[in-house]
Amino acid sequence: MTTATATAHAPAQNDVGNAPAEGLITDKAIADAKAMIGLHLRPEGPYLQDATPDTLRNWCNGIGDLNPLYREIGYGASSRFGTMLAHPMFPMAFGWLGRTRWGLPGVHGFYAGNDWELFRHVRPGDRITPIERVVGVEVKESKFSGRLVLQYVEACYYNQRGELLARALGTCTRHERKAARDTGKYKEIEQYEYTSEQHDRIDQIVLDEPKHIRGANVRYWEEVEVGEELPTIARGPLSLMDTMGFLVGCGRGHTHGVILQSAVKHPGHFFRNPEAGGGVEYTGIGHHRESVAKEVGVPGTYDYGPQRSSWMCTLVTNWMGDAGVIKRVRTEMRRFNIVGDTTFCKGKVIRKYVKDNTALVDIEIAAENQRGEVTTPGIATVALPSRDVRLPAFIDGSGVDLELPVIR
Repeated sequence: MTTATATAHAPAQNDVGNAPAEGLITDKAIADAKAMIGLHLRPEGPYLQDATPDTLRNWCNGIGDLNPLYREIGYGASSRFGTMLAHPMFPMAFGWLGRTRWGLPGVHGFYAGNDWELFRHVRPGDRITPIERVVGVEVKESKFSGRLVLQYVEACYYNQRGELLARALGTCTRHERKAARDTGKYKEIEQYEYTSEQHDRIDQIVLDEPKHIRGANVRYWEEVEVGEELPTIARGPLSLMDTMGFLVGCGRGHTHGVILQSAVKHPGHFFRNPEAGGGVEYTGIGHHRESVAKEVGVPGTYDYGPQRSSWMCTLVTNWMGDAGVIKRVRTEMRRFNIVGDTTFCKGKVIRKYVKDNTALVDIEIAAENQRGEVTTPGIATVALPSRDVRLPAFIDGSGVDLELPVIR
């Protein structure tokens, strides 16, 4: 299979501009992107590749997950698995599926969501290899920036034995920076001012979260009722500590010569920021610099989509307990989550059924901000132990074929 590569060259220093590039979504750019369908992309990084107790714990720190099964060696050793496990979204640390890394040079991209199938647990000692390929391109109209492009990639994550751990469909949206700025869809949104009572409520939800982690107390399929609501978890108000902590949890960080080498190869994705004395920064620095966020039509610095997707997964894993296995989790980014916003992750059981000799539960999940707006709708499917002796006594994280849509 052909691999997408960048042409190596040595451009002049001024090839890296003094502001984010203002690329256009032209018919030719779209055609060039569509011509990449089927190509394998080079892995991101290198970032994390090995699962160790430290990398697993650090990932949890980056998403605020408190489940001891994913954090503590001793707890894992005494669990039914006999080992610490990785949080189900840990493969995200090996590559932010749905990130803008191909086609449409100089056109800004936003993570728009993922649809994950999970097949096997990741354990300390595993080495993960992702294989990512382009599977689709769509052109649409939006109120945010007018003409936009949706790009789809599929990633499969394998361990050192060649076993498939997870498969995911990732989506990103591409927007012309000037068009998004000029439209000003979100320009009226300002950082939210909380009352002391609101802060107290958020703090209490956060501090109460450990009480709702099911843990070793087995949740049986027969106990679950359709319409049952999952205990809400809260993440926020979003701060620089949260966004930087996620980068640390992913093992990400580029400095000095590493950045410049990348900028020389891909000048459209980097710029010399006057606020940093002309230091080179990646265009995604809008997650941390308000001025750059506003350049792409966002009212303030904002969260990382993969981080928010992981929060939604934590909502489910807290509820299902150690004996449950999350089989599928899908999230869609519908609104920006800017610094100062709080994300309330909520869920409700909408279906329970048996398929392929496995007791399953479908859960409607949604992230809602403090303004009452749904920012992230989604769905999750969980396999639970059953008291029915005709069903397997132990769920090992394999089986149950859930089809993912591939958009071409």
